[in-house]
Amino acid sequence: MNYLWSLLLLMAGASSVFAQTQTQTVTLRDANSGEPLPWATIEGMPSNRYVLTDERGKANLGTLTGDDSLRIRMVGYEGTVLRFPQKEAGNTEFLINPAGFSLDQLVVSATRWEQERESSAAKVISINSRDVALQNPQTAADLLASSGQVFVQKSQLGGGSPMIRGFATNRLLLVVDGVRMNSAIFRSGNLQNVIALDPLGIEKTEVLFGPGSVLYGSDAIGGVMSFRTLQPRLHSGEGLQVSGSVFARTATANWEKTGHADLRLSHKRIASITSFTFTDYDNQRIGSNGPDEYLRPFFATTINGVDSLVANDNPRELVESGYSQFNAMQKMLIRLSDSVQLDYGFHYSRSSDVPRYDRLRRPRNDGLRSAEWYYGPQIWMLNNLTLQANARTSLYDQIRVNLAYQRFEESRNDRNFGATVLNRTSEDVGAFSANLDLQKGLRGDQRVFYGLEGIENVVGSQGAEEELSTGLVTEAPSRYPDGSRWSSYAAYLNYHWEPTSTLNLQAGGRYNYIAVNADFDTAFFPFPFTEANNTYGAFTGSLGAVYKPDAHWLFRVNGGSAFRAPNIDDVGKVFDSEPGSVVIPNPALRPEYAWNAELGVARSFGQSVRIDLTGYHTWLQDALVRRNFSLNGQDSITYAGELSQVQAIQNAAKATVYGFLAAVELKMPAGFGAVLRWNYQVGEEELDDGSTAPLRHAAPWFSTAQVEWTGHNLRLALIAHYHAEVPFEDMPPSETAEDYLYALDESGNPYSPAWYRLDFRLLWQASDAFRISAGIENLTDQRYQPFSSGIAATGLNGVLGLRYAF
Repeated sequence: MNYLWSLLLLMAGASSVFAQTQTQTVTLRDANSGEPLPWATIEGMPSNRYVLTDERGKANLGTLTGDDSLRIRMVGYEGTVLRFPQKEAGNTEFLINPAGFSLDQLVVSATRWEQERESSAAKVISINSRDVALQNPQTAADLLASSGQVFVQKSQLGGGSPMIRGFATNRLLLVVDGVRMNSAIFRSGNLQNVIALDPLGIEKTEVLFGPGSVLYGSDAIGGVMSFRTLQPRLHSGEGLQVSGSVFARTATANWEKTGHADLRLSHKRIASITSFTFTDYDNQRIGSNGPDEYLRPFFATTINGVDSLVANDNPRELVESGYSQFNAMQKMLIRLSDSVQLDYGFHYSRSSDVPRYDRLRRPRNDGLRSAEWYYGPQIWMLNNLTLQANARTSLYDQIRVNLAYQRFEESRNDRNFGATVLNRTSEDVGAFSANLDLQKGLRGDQRVFYGLEGIENVVGSQGAEEELSTGLVTEAPSRYPDGSRWSSYAAYLNYHWEPTSTLNLQAGGRYNYIAVNADFDTAFFPFPFTEANNTYGAFTGSLGAVYKPDAHWLFRVNGGSAFRAPNIDDVGKVFDSEPGSVVIPNPALRPEYAWNAELGVARSFGQSVRIDLTGYHTWLQDALVRRNFSLNGQDSITYAGELSQVQAIQNAAKATVYGFLAAVELKMPAGFGAVLRWNYQVGEEELDDGSTAPLRHAAPWFSTAQVEWTGHNLRLALIAHYHAEVPFEDMPPSETAEDYLYALDESGNPYSPAWYRLDFRLLWQASDAFRISAGIENLTDQRYQPFSSGIAATGLNGVLGLRYAF
């Protein structure tokens, strides 16, 4: 950590070296809380020149001298016009009013271009940086969960698999700065890739609920999670503007140690931002009030080369759950002309080894099945180059070209208790993508958004066995066909028309061509095939309308389709899905399709009450699911020394899911406010025998209620979370098969108990530069485990974060 603290001191000192002499400045503050407003636009009139506020809400007005008024613009706040300050030097403060229920109206995920949220026929929510500062999430998965509208499953502390509308993993899409993060090896089992993102490096998060394949292609069945990382910003004044921040946080339930620093350099033509974050977690400590099945009474360790079971002195400490992670980001913006800009972004994330805690809980007889089970360091790197131009031509008003390269590295390492061989598989993916996005205004109030996309994934995969007593490493089956490729090429068009000021009609379509190429190694398994050369064509479409009869009512209706094409994980994987089962490749797959219908209604009562309701129904056909299979006429083979049932991914099922989302927001006098969010979903999927069972990723109904008070420089919140019970008869078969992860009911059957959690949070802007975020989570020290998770959540937890901006 010494290098990090040295960097923080260097960055803090840079502000004094490069600071400019302030002539006349203004500071913008939230009229309710007194918090400074960073990155607000201050436009001088009549010159139309502008400046941006910095991290502390301050801006130098030197370049606006001669103007007689200032127009203040910031998302989430009322547009304000003020007289130019008459002081010749010094600082003037302005208080800016929040814009009622219009917070964060501008979104990108609904069209790939910035637009008003309420003009989208699809349900879109935003998680802004102000709320993130209050919630203080440890990971990007926790950031999503803090919205109260995304359910998150965790198999281990270093995990977080979002569930949206009954879908998860490779039926949801992750997007970072406009680049799809899903790779050719995203699996149907729970994923933890989202935690590669640094929550302290994220400026804004959007969640598009329901199908998004028209804009984003394969995998966008249940929704799209779009993350916009910290943006470099140009400075309209003279010289170089330097700003930044340092941040430190700790939490008592897993003794989190986080350090973060970011540095911004801004000029008229070029700007950059540099960000570093390091986080370390010890073992997680869980609550004292709840099921004993979640405790860790003993664990496996190796003593003098012999595996042994050791009693845990504190069963509430989840031994072998801690990990660490490092994130770095560098972004640059170059204004090539008044209408053309070039953006480059570099992202890097690397974790330590991450224990697979749920697998370490698996029993065998009176002991444990595994002595070791951990993911090797998870590495993610993104290089992202974007050229954007604004010009009215016959083809476009705005055009954006994006080229990106990502690299993913991951590995799995496991050893059975008492065994002397450590099994290893390691994977790497090189993901290239190119996007061309355009938008054009047509006659009247018509606009089209259209573009092209090309994606190429190359998968490397190796397997090995290490004899621990001798260190001898021998080749073993790889998880995927080494050198396999997944390609996607697409064209899309989205059309918007406003025939009246109250009605917005929308339609879209996309055609995707996908190819999968893999060569199978028969050295370990006698597959009856040696290659897969599959091609698929997929067409998806959408129709929608938004009707706003007045300022108080809003109606949304939309229908659309989405698809997921088989990837390398579906076509070519070999792995042990569970004790006694092995999944083998199946080249004979085709895409799965979903159809969705949705209706939304929102009603505002002045500036004091807003109610938002959404109902939806989704049908999934030709679902890619794991089913029993055979290899050369045999239903069982020996894998990893154990006779195992042969299984494969197949187009063998259909599923349906329906649900409701409700939100009520209240704004009360004296700075008080409240919000209630409620999510309900029911899903069913078809089984082998034609019967139905609960859908695996349809979470139980859950809700969040928050009451807060905002005063001068201070924000306080009391937050309650609730998770409904899932009784044994409503449990999916895949969950009851892992009964060791669950509590037991009175009949001894596994089930997921109901639970609640109470949190208190505080955000105090002690000065323009210094901010304290603190909280006490799980006030009643509940011992609970979210549905489908393999690790219990934190118990009573104190959180303290300190931020200094310069």
